[in-house]
Amino acid sequence: MLKYKIIGYNLYYRWKFKDKPNEETVHNLAKSLKIPKTLGRVLVGRGINTPEDANKFFVPSKQNIHDPFLMKDMDKAVERILRARENKESIWIHGDYDVDGTCSTAALYKFLENLGCNVQFFIHDRFQDGYGLSERSIKGAKEFGATLLITVDVGITAIRISQDVKEAGMDFIICDHHEPGDDLPEAYAILDPIRKDCEYPFKSLAACGVVFKLIQGLAQTLGIPEKAYEYLDFVAMASAADMVPLIGENRTLVYYGLKKINEKTRPGLKGLIHCTNLKIGSITATNIVFAVAPIINAAGRMGEALRSVKMMIQDDEIHAFQIAQQLEDENRKRRYIDQQTFEEAIPIAEKQLQDGARSLVVHQPHWHAGVIGIVASRLVDRFNVPTVLMTTIHGYAKGSCRSPNNFDIYAALKRASHLLIEFGGHRHAAGLTLKESDVPELRKIINACADENISSDMLTHEMEIDSELKLNELSPNFISSLNKFAPYGYANYKPIFFSKGVTSSNGVKIVGQNNLKFRAFQNNFAIDAIAFGLANKYDIVTTGKPFNILYNLEINTFNGQNTPQLFIRDIKPQD
Repeated sequence: MLKYKIIGYNLYYRWKFKDKPNEETVHNLAKSLKIPKTLGRVLVGRGINTPEDANKFFVPSKQNIHDPFLMKDMDKAVERILRARENKESIWIHGDYDVDGTCSTAALYKFLENLGCNVQFFIHDRFQDGYGLSERSIKGAKEFGATLLITVDVGITAIRISQDVKEAGMDFIICDHHEPGDDLPEAYAILDPIRKDCEYPFKSLAACGVVFKLIQGLAQTLGIPEKAYEYLDFVAMASAADMVPLIGENRTLVYYGLKKINEKTRPGLKGLIHCTNLKIGSITATNIVFAVAPIINAAGRMGEALRSVKMMIQDDEIHAFQIAQQLEDENRKRRYIDQQTFEEAIPIAEKQLQDGARSLVVHQPHWHAGVIGIVASRLVDRFNVPTVLMTTIHGYAKGSCRSPNNFDIYAALKRASHLLIEFGGHRHAAGLTLKESDVPELRKIINACADENISSDMLTHEMEIDSELKLNELSPNFISSLNKFAPYGYANYKPIFFSKGVTSSNGVKIVGQNNLKFRAFQNNFAIDAIAFGLANKYDIVTTGKPFNILYNLEINTFNGQNTPQLFIRDIKPQD
Protein backbone atom coordinates (compact mmCIF):
# COMPACT_ATOMS: atom_id res chain seq x y z
CA MET A 1 0.00 0.00 0.00
CA LEU A 2 1.27 3.48 -0.88
CA LYS A 3 2.08 5.32 2.32
CA TYR A 4 0.91 8.83 3.00
CA LYS A 5 3.51 11.52 2.48
CA ILE A 6 3.77 13.52 5.70
CA ILE A 7 3.97 17.24 5.06
CA GLY A 8 4.86 20.05 7.39
CA TYR A 9 3.11 23.23 8.42
CA ASN A 10 3.48 24.74 4.94
CA LEU A 11 1.43 22.41 2.80
CA TYR A 12 2.26 21.27 -0.71
CA TYR A 13 -0.55 22.08 -3.14
CA ARG A 14 -1.25 20.64 -6.54
CA TRP A 15 -2.41 23.49 -8.79
CA LYS A 16 -5.36 22.60 -10.98
CA PHE A 17 -7.08 24.83 -13.51
CA LYS A 18 -10.82 24.49 -13.94
CA ASP A 19 -11.88 23.13 -17.33
CA LYS A 20 -11.40 25.74 -20.04
CA PRO A 21 -14.74 27.48 -20.64
CA ASN A 22 -16.33 28.12 -24.02
CA GLU A 23 -14.83 31.47 -25.04
CA GLU A 24 -17.89 32.52 -27.03
CA THR A 25 -20.05 32.02 -23.93
CA VAL A 26 -17.51 34.00 -21.89
CA HIS A 27 -17.44 36.83 -24.44
CA ASN A 28 -21.25 37.10 -24.63
CA LEU A 29 -21.61 36.99 -20.86
CA ALA A 30 -18.93 39.63 -20.25
CA LYS A 31 -20.36 41.92 -22.95
CA SER A 32 -23.93 41.62 -21.69
CA LEU A 33 -23.01 42.18 -18.04
CA LYS A 34 -20.29 44.79 -18.79
CA ILE A 35 -17.75 42.90 -16.70
CA PRO A 36 -14.13 41.89 -17.50
CA LYS A 37 -13.71 38.69 -19.50
CA THR A 38 -11.71 37.14 -16.67
CA LEU A 39 -14.75 37.37 -14.39
CA GLY A 40 -16.90 35.99 -17.20
CA ARG A 41 -14.63 32.91 -17.12
CA VAL A 42 -15.13 32.66 -13.36
CA LEU A 43 -18.91 32.71 -13.80
CA VAL A 44 -18.90 30.07 -16.53
CA GLY A 45 -16.55 27.96 -14.43
CA ARG A 46 -19.21 28.02 -11.71
CA GLY A 47 -21.96 26.87 -14.03
CA ILE A 48 -23.42 30.32 -14.73
CA ASN A 49 -23.68 30.57 -18.52
CA THR A 50 -26.41 33.10 -19.31
CA PRO A 51 -26.98 36.76 -18.43
CA GLU A 52 -30.28 35.75 -16.78
CA ASP A 53 -28.55 33.28 -14.46
CA ALA A 54 -25.77 35.79 -13.76
CA ASN A 55 -28.26 38.50 -12.80
CA LYS A 56 -29.99 36.09 -10.42
CA PHE A 57 -26.59 35.29 -8.93
CA PHE A 58 -25.40 38.90 -8.63
CA VAL A 59 -28.70 40.33 -7.36
CA PRO A 60 -30.53 37.68 -5.33
CA SER A 61 -34.29 38.26 -5.20
CA LYS A 62 -36.81 37.22 -2.58
CA GLN A 63 -38.94 36.03 -5.50
CA ASN A 64 -36.48 33.14 -5.83
CA ILE A 65 -37.25 31.91 -2.30
CA HIS A 66 -39.33 28.74 -2.57
CA ASP A 67 -42.85 28.24 -1.24
CA PRO A 68 -42.45 26.69 2.25
CA PHE A 69 -45.44 24.43 1.66
CA LEU A 70 -43.42 22.50 -0.93
CA MET A 71 -41.69 20.90 2.06
CA LYS A 72 -43.14 17.61 3.26
CA ASP A 73 -45.26 17.97 6.44
CA MET A 74 -45.13 21.79 6.42
CA ASP A 75 -48.92 22.04 6.38
CA LYS A 76 -49.15 19.72 9.40
CA ALA A 77 -46.47 21.60 11.35
CA VAL A 78 -48.09 24.99 10.69
CA GLU A 79 -51.55 23.69 11.60
CA ARG A 80 -50.31 22.17 14.88
CA ILE A 81 -48.42 25.27 16.02
CA LEU A 82 -51.32 27.61 15.24
CA ARG A 83 -53.66 25.26 17.10
CA ALA A 84 -51.31 25.40 20.11
CA ARG A 85 -51.36 29.19 19.91
CA GLU A 86 -55.16 29.33 19.71
CA ASN A 87 -55.60 26.90 22.63
CA LYS A 88 -52.88 28.62 24.71
CA GLU A 89 -50.85 25.40 24.89
CA SER A 90 -47.23 25.52 26.03
CA ILE A 91 -44.53 24.89 23.41
CA TRP A 92 -41.03 23.55 24.16
CA ILE A 93 -38.16 24.15 21.70
CA HIS A 94 -35.15 21.83 21.94
CA GLY A 95 -32.03 22.96 20.04
CA ASP A 96 -28.46 21.88 19.37
CA TYR A 97 -25.50 23.61 21.01
CA ASP A 98 -23.69 24.88 17.88
CA VAL A 99 -24.27 28.10 15.90
CA ASP A 100 -26.88 26.51 13.64
CA GLY A 101 -28.77 25.04 16.59
CA THR A 102 -28.68 28.13 18.79
CA CYS A 103 -29.60 30.49 15.92
CA SER A 104 -32.46 28.14 14.99
CA THR A 105 -33.67 28.17 18.58
CA ALA A 106 -33.40 31.96 18.90
CA ALA A 107 -35.25 32.58 15.62
CA LEU A 108 -38.15 30.23 16.36
CA TYR A 109 -38.42 31.35 19.98
CA LYS A 110 -38.54 35.06 19.09
CA PHE A 111 -41.08 34.51 16.31
CA LEU A 112 -43.42 32.37 18.43
CA GLU A 113 -43.06 34.72 21.38
CA ASN A 114 -44.01 37.64 19.13
CA LEU A 115 -47.08 35.65 18.03
CA GLY A 116 -48.15 35.49 21.68
CA CYS A 117 -47.33 31.80 22.17
CA ASN A 118 -46.36 30.41 25.57
CA VAL A 119 -42.92 29.12 24.60
CA GLN A 120 -39.69 28.04 26.29
CA PHE A 121 -36.38 26.76 24.91
CA PHE A 122 -33.77 24.24 25.98
CA ILE A 123 -30.28 23.53 24.62
CA HIS A 124 -28.80 20.15 25.46
CA ASP A 125 -25.50 20.14 27.31
CA ARG A 126 -22.52 18.68 25.45
CA PHE A 127 -21.10 17.15 28.67
CA GLN A 128 -24.25 16.24 30.61
CA ASP A 129 -26.63 15.20 27.81
CA GLY A 130 -24.45 14.34 24.84
CA TYR A 131 -25.94 14.92 21.39
CA GLY A 132 -29.61 15.15 20.48
CA LEU A 133 -32.96 15.15 22.24
CA SER A 134 -32.39 14.15 25.88
CA GLU A 135 -34.43 12.75 28.74
CA ARG A 136 -33.58 15.86 30.74
CA SER A 137 -35.20 18.01 28.05
CA ILE A 138 -38.36 15.89 27.99
CA LYS A 139 -38.57 16.11 31.77
CA GLY A 140 -38.19 19.91 31.57
CA ALA A 141 -40.89 20.09 28.90
CA LYS A 142 -43.30 18.12 31.09
CA GLU A 143 -42.60 20.38 34.06
CA PHE A 144 -43.24 23.41 31.82
CA GLY A 145 -46.59 21.87 30.91
CA ALA A 146 -45.73 21.58 27.21
CA THR A 147 -48.06 19.68 24.91
CA LEU A 148 -45.93 20.36 21.84
CA LEU A 149 -42.18 19.71 21.57
CA ILE A 150 -40.22 21.06 18.59
CA THR A 151 -36.60 20.05 17.91
CA VAL A 152 -34.32 22.21 15.76
CA ASP A 153 -31.04 20.98 14.21
CA VAL A 154 -31.58 17.58 15.87
CA GLY A 155 -34.26 14.92 15.95
CA ILE A 156 -34.12 13.15 12.60
CA THR A 157 -32.45 10.09 14.17
CA ALA A 158 -34.37 10.23 17.48
CA ILE A 159 -36.13 6.90 16.89
CA ARG A 160 -36.06 5.55 20.44
CA ILE A 161 -36.58 8.76 22.38
CA SER A 162 -39.50 9.83 20.17
CA GLN A 163 -41.46 7.18 22.04
CA ASP A 164 -40.67 8.96 25.31
CA VAL A 165 -42.12 12.18 23.88
CA LYS A 166 -45.30 10.35 22.96
CA GLU A 167 -45.57 8.70 26.39
CA ALA A 168 -45.12 12.13 27.99
CA GLY A 169 -48.31 13.27 26.21
CA MET A 170 -46.67 15.70 23.79
CA ASP A 171 -46.90 16.05 20.04
CA PHE A 172 -43.52 16.11 18.32
CA ILE A 173 -42.34 18.30 15.43
CA ILE A 174 -38.82 17.85 14.01
CA CYS A 175 -36.95 20.61 12.12
CA ASP A 176 -33.67 19.14 10.91
CA HIS A 177 -31.34 19.06 7.93
CA HIS A 178 -29.23 16.03 8.76
CA GLU A 179 -29.30 12.65 6.99
CA PRO A 180 -32.27 10.49 8.04
CA GLY A 181 -31.71 6.85 8.83
CA ASP A 182 -33.60 4.02 7.18
CA ASP A 183 -36.51 4.68 9.54
CA LEU A 184 -37.96 8.00 10.71
CA PRO A 185 -38.94 8.86 14.28
CA GLU A 186 -42.61 8.79 15.21
CA ALA A 187 -43.63 12.45 15.05
CA TYR A 188 -46.57 14.70 14.23
CA ALA A 189 -44.51 16.39 11.50
CA ILE A 190 -40.95 16.02 10.22
CA LEU A 191 -39.44 18.95 8.31
CA ASP A 192 -36.22 17.83 6.62
CA PRO A 193 -35.63 18.62 2.94
CA ILE A 194 -33.41 15.57 2.46
CA ARG A 195 -35.88 12.99 3.70
CA LYS A 196 -36.52 10.64 0.78
CA ASP A 197 -40.21 11.49 0.38
CA CYS A 198 -39.71 15.28 0.47
CA GLU A 199 -39.90 17.05 -2.90
CA TYR A 200 -38.67 20.43 -1.67
CA PRO A 201 -36.53 21.75 -4.57
CA PHE A 202 -33.51 22.91 -2.53
CA LYS A 203 -31.86 20.21 -0.43
CA SER A 204 -28.97 22.06 1.22
CA LEU A 205 -30.62 24.30 3.82
CA ALA A 206 -29.03 24.75 7.22
CA ALA A 207 -31.28 23.80 10.13
CA CYS A 208 -31.97 27.50 10.61
CA GLY A 209 -33.01 27.59 6.95
CA VAL A 210 -35.56 24.86 7.71
CA VAL A 211 -36.75 26.84 10.73
CA PHE A 212 -37.08 29.91 8.49
CA LYS A 213 -39.30 27.90 6.14
CA LEU A 214 -41.49 27.03 9.13
CA ILE A 215 -41.61 30.69 10.17
CA GLN A 216 -42.39 31.61 6.57
CA GLY A 217 -45.21 29.05 6.45
CA LEU A 218 -46.70 30.40 9.67
CA ALA A 219 -46.35 34.02 8.54
CA GLN A 220 -48.01 33.34 5.18
CA THR A 221 -50.89 31.52 6.83
CA LEU A 222 -51.40 34.43 9.24
CA GLY A 223 -51.30 37.00 6.42
CA ILE A 224 -48.04 38.61 7.60
CA PRO A 225 -45.53 37.18 5.06
CA GLU A 226 -43.01 40.04 5.35
CA LYS A 227 -42.55 39.33 9.08
CA ALA A 228 -40.67 36.13 8.24
CA TYR A 229 -37.78 38.05 6.65
CA GLU A 230 -37.01 39.75 9.97
CA TYR A 231 -35.34 36.49 11.08
CA LEU A 232 -32.94 36.08 8.16
CA ASP A 233 -30.06 37.49 10.23
CA PHE A 234 -30.13 34.25 12.23
CA VAL A 235 -30.24 32.24 8.99
CA ALA A 236 -27.22 34.09 7.59
CA MET A 237 -25.12 33.37 10.67
CA ALA A 238 -26.16 29.73 10.85
CA SER A 239 -25.67 29.07 7.13
CA ALA A 240 -22.21 30.64 7.04
CA ALA A 241 -21.06 28.90 10.23
CA ASP A 242 -22.48 25.49 9.32
CA MET A 243 -20.73 25.55 5.93
CA VAL A 244 -23.82 24.79 3.86
CA PRO A 245 -23.33 25.65 0.16
CA LEU A 246 -23.95 29.34 -0.47
CA ILE A 247 -25.69 28.75 -3.77
CA GLY A 248 -29.35 28.71 -4.83
CA GLU A 249 -31.80 29.53 -2.08
CA ASN A 250 -29.07 29.65 0.58
CA ARG A 251 -27.33 32.46 -1.29
CA THR A 252 -30.54 34.49 -1.30
CA LEU A 253 -31.24 33.86 2.39
CA VAL A 254 -27.69 34.79 3.40
CA TYR A 255 -27.65 37.86 1.12
CA TYR A 256 -30.73 39.33 2.80
CA GLY A 257 -29.66 38.09 6.23
CA LEU A 258 -26.39 40.00 5.97
CA LYS A 259 -28.32 43.12 4.92
CA LYS A 260 -30.42 42.73 8.08
CA ILE A 261 -27.30 42.34 10.26
CA ASN A 262 -25.64 45.40 8.71
CA GLU A 263 -28.63 47.71 8.38
CA LYS A 264 -31.07 46.78 11.18
CA THR A 265 -28.93 44.99 13.73
CA ARG A 266 -30.93 43.46 16.55
CA PRO A 267 -29.72 44.39 20.09
CA GLY A 268 -28.66 40.83 20.91
CA LEU A 269 -26.27 40.81 17.95
CA LYS A 270 -24.93 44.33 18.47
CA GLY A 271 -23.35 43.30 21.76
CA LEU A 272 -21.84 40.24 20.13
CA ILE A 273 -20.42 42.18 17.17
CA HIS A 274 -18.90 44.80 19.47
CA CYS A 275 -16.86 42.00 21.07
CA THR A 276 -15.36 41.09 17.70
CA ASN A 277 -14.17 44.61 16.83
CA LEU A 278 -15.97 44.27 13.50
CA LYS A 279 -17.78 47.26 12.07
CA ILE A 280 -21.55 47.05 11.60
CA GLY A 281 -22.27 47.96 8.02
CA SER A 282 -19.53 45.78 6.55
CA ILE A 283 -20.09 42.36 8.17
CA THR A 284 -19.49 39.51 5.71
CA ALA A 285 -20.14 35.78 5.77
CA THR A 286 -16.38 35.30 6.24
CA ASN A 287 -16.48 37.56 9.31
CA ILE A 288 -19.21 35.36 10.75
CA VAL A 289 -17.20 32.17 10.22
CA PHE A 290 -13.96 33.45 11.75
CA ALA A 291 -15.03 36.07 14.29
CA VAL A 292 -18.70 35.78 15.27
CA ALA A 293 -19.33 32.03 15.19
CA PRO A 294 -16.44 31.06 17.53
CA ILE A 295 -17.89 33.29 20.28
CA ILE A 296 -21.37 31.78 19.90
CA ASN A 297 -19.89 28.28 19.89
CA ALA A 298 -17.77 29.00 22.96
CA ALA A 299 -20.89 28.88 25.14
CA GLY A 300 -21.52 25.20 24.36
CA ARG A 301 -17.87 24.21 24.11
CA MET A 302 -16.90 25.59 27.50
CA GLY A 303 -20.19 25.55 29.44
CA GLU A 304 -23.92 26.08 28.86
CA ALA A 305 -24.93 26.83 25.27
CA LEU A 306 -28.17 28.35 26.60
CA ARG A 307 -26.17 31.53 27.10
CA SER A 308 -25.75 32.04 23.36
CA VAL A 309 -29.50 31.97 22.84
CA LYS A 310 -30.10 34.27 25.80
CA MET A 311 -27.57 36.71 24.30
CA MET A 312 -29.09 36.67 20.81
CA ILE A 313 -32.69 37.19 21.95
CA GLN A 314 -31.82 40.09 24.25
CA ASP A 315 -33.64 43.36 23.73
CA ASP A 316 -31.04 45.07 25.95
CA GLU A 317 -27.83 45.69 24.00
CA ILE A 318 -25.77 46.21 27.18
CA HIS A 319 -26.90 42.91 28.70
CA ALA A 320 -26.11 41.13 25.42
CA PHE A 321 -22.65 42.72 25.42
CA GLN A 322 -22.04 41.48 28.97
CA ILE A 323 -22.87 37.90 27.96
CA ALA A 324 -20.75 38.25 24.81
CA GLN A 325 -17.77 39.44 26.88
CA GLN A 326 -18.06 36.35 29.06
CA LEU A 327 -18.21 34.12 26.00
CA GLU A 328 -15.24 35.88 24.38
CA ASP A 329 -13.21 35.20 27.53
CA GLU A 330 -14.18 31.54 27.30
CA ASN A 331 -13.31 31.53 23.61
CA ARG A 332 -9.76 32.61 24.46
CA LYS A 333 -9.51 29.66 26.87
CA ARG A 334 -10.96 27.42 24.16
CA ARG A 335 -8.25 28.48 21.71
CA TYR A 336 -5.54 27.47 24.21
CA ILE A 337 -7.11 24.04 24.79
CA ASP A 338 -7.70 23.67 21.06
CA GLN A 339 -4.00 24.26 20.27
CA GLN A 340 -2.86 21.94 23.06
CA THR A 341 -5.12 19.14 21.80
CA PHE A 342 -4.04 19.71 18.19
CA GLU A 343 -0.37 19.44 19.12
CA GLU A 344 -1.06 16.20 21.01
CA ALA A 345 -3.03 14.77 18.09
CA ILE A 346 -0.40 15.48 15.40
CA PRO A 347 2.13 12.73 16.28
CA ILE A 348 -0.67 10.16 16.72
CA ALA A 349 -2.11 11.15 13.35
CA GLU A 350 1.28 11.01 11.65
CA LYS A 351 1.92 7.52 13.05
CA GLN A 352 -1.42 6.22 11.70
CA LEU A 353 -0.77 7.76 8.28
CA GLN A 354 2.80 6.46 8.13
CA ASP A 355 1.40 2.99 8.83
CA GLY A 356 -0.61 3.26 5.61
CA ALA A 357 -4.00 4.56 6.79
CA ARG A 358 -5.97 6.93 4.58
CA SER A 359 -8.13 8.13 7.46
CA LEU A 360 -7.61 9.14 11.07
CA VAL A 361 -9.47 7.57 13.99
CA VAL A 362 -7.94 8.98 17.17
CA HIS A 363 -9.16 8.53 20.75
CA GLN A 364 -7.67 10.06 23.89
CA PRO A 365 -9.83 9.83 27.06
CA HIS A 366 -8.57 13.10 28.58
CA TRP A 367 -9.30 15.43 25.68
CA HIS A 368 -11.80 18.27 26.22
CA ALA A 369 -15.09 17.45 24.49
CA GLY A 370 -15.63 21.09 23.57
CA VAL A 371 -12.73 21.25 21.11
CA ILE A 372 -12.96 17.81 19.47
CA GLY A 373 -14.83 19.07 16.40
CA ILE A 374 -12.49 22.03 15.86
CA VAL A 375 -9.36 19.88 16.13
CA ALA A 376 -10.86 17.27 13.78
CA SER A 377 -11.40 20.05 11.21
CA ARG A 378 -7.81 21.23 11.65
CA LEU A 379 -6.52 17.71 11.08
CA VAL A 380 -8.55 17.48 7.86
CA ASP A 381 -7.07 20.82 6.77
CA ARG A 382 -3.58 19.53 7.50
CA PHE A 383 -3.70 15.97 6.17
CA ASN A 384 -6.67 16.02 3.76
CA VAL A 385 -8.10 12.73 5.05
CA PRO A 386 -11.36 11.82 6.87
CA THR A 387 -10.92 12.26 10.61
CA VAL A 388 -12.72 10.87 13.66
CA LEU A 389 -11.56 12.43 16.93
CA MET A 390 -12.88 11.15 20.26
CA THR A 391 -12.65 11.67 23.99
CA THR A 392 -14.33 9.76 26.86
CA ILE A 393 -17.50 10.96 28.58
CA HIS A 394 -19.26 8.86 31.22
CA GLY A 395 -17.31 5.78 30.15
CA TYR A 396 -18.11 6.03 26.43
CA ALA A 397 -16.00 7.20 23.50
CA LYS A 398 -17.70 10.27 22.06
CA GLY A 399 -16.49 12.47 19.31
CA SER A 400 -16.75 14.35 16.06
CA CYS A 401 -16.09 13.36 12.46
CA ARG A 402 -14.96 15.66 9.66
CA SER A 403 -14.06 14.87 6.08
CA PRO A 404 -12.64 16.52 2.96
CA ASN A 405 -14.98 17.25 0.07
CA ASN A 406 -14.22 13.98 -1.69
CA PHE A 407 -15.38 11.63 1.10
CA ASP A 408 -18.77 10.90 2.70
CA ILE A 409 -18.08 10.39 6.41
CA TYR A 410 -21.75 9.78 7.21
CA ALA A 411 -21.88 6.86 4.76
CA ALA A 412 -18.79 5.41 6.45
CA LEU A 413 -20.48 5.68 9.86
CA LYS A 414 -23.55 3.88 8.51
CA ARG A 415 -21.30 0.95 7.63
CA ALA A 416 -20.13 0.93 11.27
CA SER A 417 -23.62 1.50 12.69
CA HIS A 418 -23.63 -1.90 14.46
CA LEU A 419 -20.86 -0.53 16.72
CA LEU A 420 -22.43 2.85 17.39
CA ILE A 421 -24.72 3.66 20.28
CA GLU A 422 -25.73 6.86 18.50
CA PHE A 423 -24.58 8.85 15.50
CA GLY A 424 -25.87 11.61 13.26
CA GLY A 425 -24.75 14.21 10.78
CA HIS A 426 -24.15 14.57 7.08
CA ARG A 427 -21.56 14.06 4.36
CA HIS A 428 -18.84 16.31 5.78
CA ALA A 429 -19.53 16.39 9.53
CA ALA A 430 -21.01 14.00 12.08
CA GLY A 431 -20.99 12.99 15.72
CA LEU A 432 -20.88 9.53 17.31
CA THR A 433 -20.89 7.55 20.56
CA LEU A 434 -19.59 4.01 21.09
CA LYS A 435 -17.92 1.74 23.63
CA GLU A 436 -14.23 2.46 24.11
CA SER A 437 -13.51 -1.21 23.42
CA ASP A 438 -15.03 -0.84 19.93
CA VAL A 439 -12.74 2.00 18.81
CA PRO A 440 -10.18 -0.35 17.12
CA GLU A 441 -12.95 -2.02 15.11
CA LEU A 442 -14.34 1.39 14.13
CA ARG A 443 -10.85 2.34 12.93
CA LYS A 444 -10.73 -0.74 10.68
CA ILE A 445 -14.10 0.06 9.11
CA ILE A 446 -13.37 3.76 8.50
CA ASN A 447 -9.96 2.89 7.05
CA ALA A 448 -11.53 0.28 4.76
CA CYS A 449 -14.00 2.90 3.48
CA ALA A 450 -11.15 5.36 2.94
CA ASP A 451 -9.07 2.75 1.05
CA GLU A 452 -12.02 2.12 -1.27
CA ASN A 453 -12.82 5.77 -1.94
CA ILE A 454 -9.61 7.81 -1.62
CA SER A 455 -7.00 7.56 -4.36
CA SER A 456 -3.34 8.44 -3.95
CA ASP A 457 -3.87 11.72 -5.84
CA MET A 458 -6.62 12.71 -3.43
CA LEU A 459 -4.16 12.65 -0.53
CA THR A 460 -2.46 15.76 -1.89
CA HIS A 461 -4.10 19.10 -1.19
CA GLU A 462 -5.42 20.67 -4.36
CA MET A 463 -5.87 24.33 -5.17
CA GLU A 464 -8.42 24.84 -7.94
CA ILE A 465 -7.78 27.91 -10.08
CA ASP A 466 -10.69 29.95 -11.42
CA SER A 467 -8.75 31.91 -14.02
CA GLU A 468 -5.42 33.37 -15.04
CA LEU A 469 -5.24 37.10 -14.37
CA LYS A 470 -2.78 39.75 -15.49
CA LEU A 471 -2.19 42.19 -12.64
CA ASN A 472 -2.79 45.21 -14.87
CA GLU A 473 -6.40 44.02 -15.29
CA LEU A 474 -7.08 45.11 -11.71
CA SER A 475 -9.16 48.18 -12.55
CA PRO A 476 -11.88 49.75 -10.38
CA ASN A 477 -14.47 48.08 -12.65
CA PHE A 478 -12.83 44.70 -12.05
CA ILE A 479 -12.93 45.11 -8.28
CA SER A 480 -16.50 46.46 -8.33
CA SER A 481 -17.64 43.49 -10.46
CA LEU A 482 -15.78 40.99 -8.26
CA ASN A 483 -17.56 42.32 -5.16
CA LYS A 484 -20.85 41.06 -6.63
CA PHE A 485 -19.68 37.45 -6.19
CA ALA A 486 -20.17 37.77 -2.40
CA PRO A 487 -21.44 36.40 -0.07
CA TYR A 488 -18.70 33.80 -0.12
CA GLY A 489 -18.80 30.42 1.53
CA TYR A 490 -18.86 26.71 0.84
CA ALA A 491 -19.51 26.01 -2.89
CA ASN A 492 -19.03 29.72 -3.63
CA TYR A 493 -15.49 30.37 -2.48
CA LYS A 494 -13.58 33.53 -3.26
CA PRO A 495 -12.16 33.16 -6.79
CA ILE A 496 -8.56 31.96 -6.91
CA PHE A 497 -6.50 33.68 -9.59
CA PHE A 498 -3.19 32.66 -11.17
CA SER A 499 -0.51 35.10 -12.33
CA LYS A 500 2.78 34.05 -13.92
CA GLY A 501 6.07 35.83 -14.34
CA VAL A 502 5.70 37.93 -11.20
CA THR A 503 8.66 39.50 -9.39
CA SER A 504 8.93 41.28 -6.06
CA SER A 505 9.75 44.95 -5.81
CA ASN A 506 10.76 47.25 -2.94
CA GLY A 507 12.07 44.38 -0.84
CA VAL A 508 10.44 41.40 0.89
CA LYS A 509 9.60 41.45 4.60
CA ILE A 510 8.88 38.60 6.98
CA VAL A 511 6.10 39.85 9.24
CA GLY A 512 4.75 38.07 12.27
CA GLN A 513 6.16 34.58 12.71
CA ASN A 514 5.66 33.07 9.28
CA ASN A 515 4.28 35.62 6.82
CA LEU A 516 5.67 37.36 3.75
CA LYS A 517 4.87 40.88 2.65
CA PHE A 518 6.02 42.43 -0.62
CA ARG A 519 4.97 44.34 -3.74
CA ALA A 520 4.06 42.01 -6.61
CA PHE A 521 5.30 43.36 -9.96
CA GLN A 522 4.22 42.27 -13.46
CA ASN A 523 4.16 44.13 -16.78
CA ASN A 524 4.94 47.49 -15.14
CA PHE A 525 2.08 47.09 -12.65
CA ALA A 526 2.71 46.73 -8.89
CA ILE A 527 0.35 45.82 -6.04
CA ASP A 528 0.74 44.99 -2.36
CA ALA A 529 0.77 41.28 -1.49
CA ILE A 530 0.56 39.37 1.79
CA ALA A 531 1.32 35.64 2.08
CA PHE A 532 0.31 34.17 5.44
CA GLY A 533 2.24 31.09 6.56
CA LEU A 534 4.51 31.15 3.51
CA ALA A 535 7.80 32.42 4.94
CA ASN A 536 9.40 29.19 3.68
CA LYS A 537 8.90 30.61 0.15
CA TYR A 538 11.21 33.54 0.95
CA ASP A 539 14.02 32.28 -1.30
CA ILE A 540 11.66 31.99 -4.29
CA VAL A 541 10.56 35.64 -4.11
CA THR A 542 13.99 37.18 -3.39
CA THR A 543 16.18 35.71 -6.15
CA GLY A 544 15.12 38.29 -8.71
CA LYS A 545 13.79 35.52 -10.93
CA PRO A 546 10.10 35.47 -11.97
CA PHE A 547 7.72 33.25 -10.00
CA ASN A 548 4.06 32.21 -10.22
CA ILE A 549 1.38 32.95 -7.62
CA LEU A 550 -2.11 31.85 -6.66
CA TYR A 551 -4.18 34.37 -4.75
CA ASN A 552 -7.48 35.88 -3.77
CA LEU A 553 -8.07 39.58 -4.22
CA GLU A 554 -8.79 41.36 -0.94
CA ILE A 555 -9.53 44.93 0.08
CA ASN A 556 -7.20 46.22 2.80
CA THR A 557 -8.59 49.02 4.97
CA PHE A 558 -6.02 51.25 6.67
CA ASN A 559 -6.60 54.74 8.10
CA GLY A 560 -9.98 54.84 6.38
CA GLN A 561 -8.48 54.08 2.96
CA ASN A 562 -9.53 50.97 1.00
CA THR A 563 -6.85 49.55 -1.30
CA PRO A 564 -6.73 46.23 -3.14
CA GLN A 565 -4.06 43.70 -2.21
CA LEU A 566 -3.22 40.13 -3.14
CA PHE A 567 -3.91 37.50 -0.48
CA ILE A 568 -1.42 34.92 -1.71
CA ARG A 569 -2.34 31.26 -1.27
CA ASP A 570 0.77 29.65 -2.80
CA ILE A 571 4.00 30.50 -4.61
CA LYS A 572 6.08 28.43 -7.01
CA PRO A 573 9.15 29.19 -9.14
CA GLN A 574 8.40 29.84 -12.80
CA ASP A 575 9.47 26.82 -14.84
